[in-house]
Amino acid sequence: MYSSGMCPYCYRAKALLQQKGVAFREISVDMNPQARREMREKAGGVNTVPQIWVGETHVGGCDELYALDARGGLDPLLSR
Repeated sequence: MYSSGMCPYCYRAKALLQQKGVAFREISVDMNPQARREMREKAGGVNTVPQIWVGETHVGGCDELYALDARGGLDPLLSR
């Protein structure tokens, strides 16, 4: 997950993943232009945080993560 320390959506996304007991790697884009560039390239030009991947699957941001969970699609993705 690419994130920023000033982003409430990042905190919400992390809270959901922690609630599910998922270990994740967080890459801060704060003061790190190289990480932000990398995130943009991997996310197809998207510049907002968080940007979340589960394995090779790009989930998107916080809203997409919660929507995926509401549809019942997050748990199967996490269990791969």
